[in-house]
Amino acid sequence: MGPHPAVAAIRLAVRRALHDVLTDLTDVPRIPSGGRPGTRTRPRTATGTRPLVLVACSGGADSMALASALAFEAPKLGIRAGGITVDHGLQPGSDLRAAEVVIRMTALGLDPVESIAVRVGRDGGPEAAARDARYGALDAAADRLGASAVLLGHTRDDQAETVLLGLARGSGIRSLSGMAEVSGGPGRSHRYRRPFLQVDRQTARKACMVQSLPVWDDPHNIDPAYTRSRLRHEGLPALEKALGKGVVEALARTAQLSRDDADALDAWAAEAETGVRDEDGRLECAKLYALPPAVRRRVLRRAVVAAGSPAGSLFARHIEEVDRLITGWRGQGAINLPGRVEAQRQGGRLVIRQG
Repeated sequence: MGPHPAVAAIRLAVRRALHDVLTDLTDVPRIPSGGRPGTRTRPRTATGTRPLVLVACSGGADSMALASALAFEAPKLGIRAGGITVDHGLQPGSDLRAAEVVIRMTALGLDPVESIAVRVGRDGGPEAAARDARYGALDAAADRLGASAVLLGHTRDDQAETVLLGLARGSGIRSLSGMAEVSGGPGRSHRYRRPFLQVDRQTARKACMVQSLPVWDDPHNIDPAYTRSRLRHEGLPALEKALGKGVVEALARTAQLSRDDADALDAWAAEAETGVRDEDGRLECAKLYALPPAVRRRVLRRAVVAAGSPAGSLFARHIEEVDRLITGWRGQGAINLPGRVEAQRQGGRLVIRQG
């Protein structure tokens, strides 16, 4: 008798993610739709050791289901499996909770397993600050341990919430594309993997229940002080009541379609950028004006980020102001942007520099 359907679903999702990690490290064919890897290998990293994949585990149902599936699937593919839990220090007893998660991951057979305490700042609000601190800790741990990838437990429900938050911000199609299955920063573009973006939250919780895995429910997830919590417990249920079931699935599909469109437009903008610069590398306003608006705004965003403006602090309204220097020129002065960057029109050229 096979595993419970919920357990089978999460294991298959993790198996596919691990096989994709191997594809990036070796010439192993990608896992076919049937769910069984076609080739079993014992991959090696550049140092000759078996590759290490970490799971970021808070102790909640999603990440515990992910940790159990990683512990089950990784040895079959010759992959070492470890775990990291991040103690944000935002609640009384958070250090004890982190120590308990370490015990649970160790009991699953993960090794190495670590708890990392972080200091959460205030930039961007509490949710963004906690996220920045968490990813900083995960990046540092992955670098130190030489991990090939870090698995994150974001589910289809999380993706739906992310799309709605992007829609509310009015940040454009890239914001509507939600979270990528594979992401990372400079030099680590394939570090983070999200195997559960096609798995609903209830399946992950069910998998924990049938495996008798203890889970921790973060009180922040039901705290109405947090935007995502209000959306989860008030916004999405209201939408489903008004529109019927299937809203989460539809939003997840919207994310994928939006991501495909955004990727195509980004590629177009990267190619178009070289054609709108003069021999000195300055942006020519007339050539920018001739571009389709969606492409032009991407070219402008790329230029602003390249000049030193932090991508995470650069919003649609900033780019719209810069765009008006091209499309609505009335002699206006320089535009001040995040990161002490200025954009100014001078003699038919757009000058973007750090002041």
